[in-house]
Amino acid sequence: MFCSNCGSLYDDNASFCPNCGTANPNAQANQAQYAQAAPAADTATNVGTTPPTYTPPVTPPEYNANQYVPNGPAKPVSFGQRNIAICIVLSIVTCGIYGIYWMIKVVDELNEASDNQNGTSGGMVFLLSLVTCSIYLWYWMYKAGELVNNAKAARGLPVESDSSILYMLLTIFGFGIVSWALIQNELNKVAAFHGAPKA
Repeated sequence: MFCSNCGSLYDDNASFCPNCGTANPNAQANQAQYAQAAPAADTATNVGTTPPTYTPPVTPPEYNANQYVPNGPAKPVSFGQRNIAICIVLSIVTCGIYGIYWMIKVVDELNEASDNQNGTSGGMVFLLSLVTCSIYLWYWMYKAGELVNNAKAARGLPVESDSSILYMLLTIFGFGIVSWALIQNELNKVAAFHGAPKA
């Protein structure tokens, strides 16, 4: 375009004449139109929109190691902890009668803790031990080490070395009550895992 003051030719989009510095009326009008249209466009884009709502983060429930998880690997047990010292004293005082009851309960509870559904019951272990002159009891003591490890592993409890040989040898050499005490100690750990009180 031509400058209205000096007549020099310059770009239509220039704000001022490069020769005399006169303002370009067309460029100023374009800038004014843009300045008015820009806020309107911004306003139009926000029409009908709602501000985002705040959603608090979801916090997971507190972990409880003693809580049973449905369909988890370890089912809760129905028995509680048993005082080992009292069991030993009652076995001695009753000349072994309480020891028989204790043995039957330990076998049944170990089958339950290890989820050994097809395991020999406590009463049957006692009868077979009588019939075989304790030979079956030696065999069961050997299997007890495996059952103890299965019960502890299913609950994430630390598993020590297999105690099968130890249980069997103690029983063979006449220290079966020590084996029962050791197995009862492991059962107490399983019961404590599920929050069972001490009997």
